[in-house]
Amino acid sequence: MAVFTVHQPPLAAVKPTPEPTRFAFVRDGFYFWGFIFSVLWMLRHRLWLVAVLFVAITVLIQIGLRLIDAPPAFQTLTTIALCFLVGLEGATLRRWTLARRGWTNVGVVIADNEDDAERRFFVNWQAGRRPNVAPPPENSESVVRMVRHSSTDVIGSFPQPEPPR
Repeated sequence: MAVFTVHQPPLAAVKPTPEPTRFAFVRDGFYFWGFIFSVLWMLRHRLWLVAVLFVAITVLIQIGLRLIDAPPAFQTLTTIALCFLVGLEGATLRRWTLARRGWTNVGVVIADNEDDAERRFFVNWQAGRRPNVAPPPENSESVVRMVRHSSTDVIGSFPQPEPPR
């Protein structure tokens, strides 16, 4: 099962409700194609600023490694490490770009694939439920007090419980 974050596009003044076809679903996890074809993958997902920064950082690191006469194998390994980092953080880069463009994170969906994630999200959205948002407690201080004073047993590394504050 994969975890998807759901992003809603900025609302236009003309349309008070968002178009369901414009929602973006970003899967958490490793992006293999982002690792293999980093810059092309960024351009495909319209991560223009990320692609420019990636190329600039890669060029600066390569220049620095050549200035200190690093072996070519180390230079190649450094580039592979940067591409691996893109594969690991591909979802974060996509979410950052969407947030920078004014998109709003509206939920998290767990599903096998993107189609199932869309289906689950929009079923809840049409029913008026926001996915994965817990209702606020009625009296949050009493809940904390109840949990804090419910037991005198200590779980963890500390031998004595802390006195109540």
